[in-house]
Formats: sequence, C-alpha cells, structure tokens
Amino acid sequence: MIPPGVHFFHYSSVDRRDAGASGPRTGFFLSLRRRDLRVLRWDPATELVDLSPAPAEQSEAIRANLLEMDPFLGPYPYDTLKKWVSLSSCISEAVMQTLQPESGQVCAFSEVLPVLAGTHAKDRAEQNRPPYDTECKSYAEGLARLPEMKPKAGTEIRFTEVPTQMYPDGATPEEITRHNMDLSYALETVINKRYSSKPEDVLGELQFAFICFLIGNVYDAFEHWKKLLNLLCRSEDAIGKYQVLYTSLISVLYHQLSEIPPDFFVDIVSQDNFLTSTLQVFFSYTCSTAMDRTLRKKAEKFKAHLTKKFKWDFDAEPDDCAPVVVELPEGALLE
Repeated sequence: MIPPGVHFFHYSSVDRRDAGASGPRTGFFLSLRRRDLRVLRWDPATELVDLSPAPAEQSEAIRANLLEMDPFLGPYPYDTLKKWVSLSSCISEAVMQTLQPESGQVCAFSEVLPVLAGTHAKDRAEQNRPPYDTECKSYAEGLARLPEMKPKAGTEIRFTEVPTQMYPDGATPEEITRHNMDLSYALETVINKRYSSKPEDVLGELQFAFICFLIGNVYDAFEHWKKLLNLLCRSEDAIGKYQVLYTSLISVLYHQLSEIPPDFFVDIVSQDNFLTSTLQVFFSYTCSTAMDRTLRKKAEKFKAHLTKKFKWDFDAEPDDCAPVVVELPEGALLE
C-alpha cells in the first residue's frame, strides 16, 4: 500500500550478462488517491515502464485478487516517508502534470536529435559544413563540426522558462540597473506564466526540479533549480509581497540543503560562490527590521542554523561590494 499523494518512482535497466552494469536512471511521477490501483507493465523492447492505462478487465481482476498477490508485492519504505513528504510538500497534482514530460518519463540522459540533418555529404554542404572525412585542424574546429542537438519532442521536462532579460522592454538605464539588482520583475514574469492564481506553486517547481536532480540524476534540473533559487532570493519587492511564499521557501530550503550529496554541495558552494552569495542577499532582505516579524524570525533562525552547521559567514561584505583596486599606468596622476 502506497500513501496517497505525489510520488516519484525510478528504475534502471540491467545487463543480463552483468548484473552490476545498469543503464541510466529513468523515473516518473504519479499522483495517487486512496484505493487507487495502478497497473504498470515492463516493455522489454524499449526497456521502459509502460505508463499507458491497463485494460479495465485486467485492473479489476488484479483488484479482486489483491490478497493472493500480497506475498509477491514489495513493501513501501515507510522509514523514508517523512523525508519524502518534506521534499515534495509543495508539489500538487496540477504542478506535477504541468512540469513532467509529455512522455511521462524523466530520464537522466534525454534522447536527443540533431536540429538539422547532417548525415549525408549533401546535407553538410548545404549547411557550409566540411565533410566528415576532412581532418580537423584544431579542437575548436572539431567542436564546431558537431551537430547542434535538441531533446526529442515529448521527452523534455517542461520547466518554466527563466528570463535572461531581467527588465521590461523600453526600460530606462536607471530602471535596467534597478531590475538587475532586484529581480522581482523577472520573478513576476515566471509567476504570471503559470502560477498567477497560486504563486506558492512556484515552490512546487523548485521541489520538482530538486527531486529530478537528487533522485532522477537529471543535471539540467539542478541547473534550473539554481536559476529559480537565484530569482527567488534576489527579489526584494517580491519578498514583501509574497510573505507566505517566502516563509515556506525557508522550510523548503532547510530540507533540501540537508539532502544535497556532498560532491554537489561543494560545487554549488565553491562554483562562483553561488549558494552562499545568493543566501547572503536573501538574508539581507528577510532579516531586515522592515520585514514581517514572522518571516524575519524564521529567516534569522535559518541563518543561524546554516552558520552553525556549515560555518558560513553571511555578515561579511559581499565580493561585488568590496573596493576595487585600480592600477594606474606608470607616471599617471590623479587630479
């Protein structure tokens, strides 16, 4: 028996000749209700779980014989249920349906196809690309010859696009500077695309991305998680507007940071100092005396927890605020 709610199932195909060799991880999300019965079948041709609905008579026959089948069923790992709930608490069935691939399968390595045909010499000539048998003169030239690839239609996770332009068209230089410092405009763009009726659902997308990375081994999901987190943490005006959302964000991050694998944890802390610098900005907003008391107190506790656990200093001056030393040409004088 599986508890009601959203769940993520994952598996890997195994080489029959070498049980230790397995293929990339594949998974899928399901939203289950009480007394639901889902019949999943293994497709040996594709080495994927068939997610299409089973014939009604087959489902009813299985339901009628559940007691006889019970000895052959695996137990649900209730010891990890609390952890799972903490990682998926904001993922509603609607959010799940919106984000998961059309195929239903979340693959660690997506199937990709070339954007343009390039199999034949004629195709490459039409694209002004050299023949395959022409020797490369440099590594860069070799990379340039590789075809541009895109995910096969229906297999990509349908994340909300995070804008690269943080300001509205026609913005003045002053407005561009303001919107690049406070990303609230860009965050509102993301919320209005899908979550205008319930802005808190953006946290469901943050959790969905994290689960696809943590359990599904999808690195692109990790990159989306970072982009979305950066957007949330650097939106000062939005923090004042969506205080319930941001109070929940602290709980979401508390549980996520406890589960990040050590090697990736080092990566997101050391690479461009992403996590510490992002949270430093976040705490500068949420720990302000002008902020709502409930949110401020929770942010202060979370900040103290991270400082104690990871020895991070969130009160140090950010690198981008530090004085810049400019070396003048020899003989130059300041007026």
